[in-house]
Amino acid sequence: MSTPEELRYTEEHEWVATREGTLVRVGITEYAQEQLGDVVFVDLPSVGKQLGAGDAFGEVESTKSVSELFAPVAGEVVAVNEAVSQSPELINSDPYGEGWLIEIRLDDPAGLEALLEAEAYQALIQG
Repeated sequence: MSTPEELRYTEEHEWVATREGTLVRVGITEYAQEQLGDVVFVDLPSVGKQLGAGDAFGEVESTKSVSELFAPVAGEVVAVNEAVSQSPELINSDPYGEGWLIEIRLDDPAGLEALLEAEAYQALIQG
């Protein structure tokens, strides 16, 4: 199972990729999408929404269940992946690429330090 080294992770199975400046991209991990099964619907926030770390920001619905999405960091939603809204299966086929969910402009870049590195996330999912 893929766990890219350059990403940070949450215990709720979201990943965070650092972009330019204080911008980060957020998605769900390969592990999470495997647990969900075939994703059929995604509910994402509006651009401009302010999120606190840990706030629920949307839902992913699969053939098995509905799961809430939680903001891994605090900040403002500056982009939403419309392609995922139109084709939710992108989360299954490319969770770390085309299946990204939102981009957030960080309130405080130090918030990234609280997230798990790849090795710690691997230990978490291997239980």
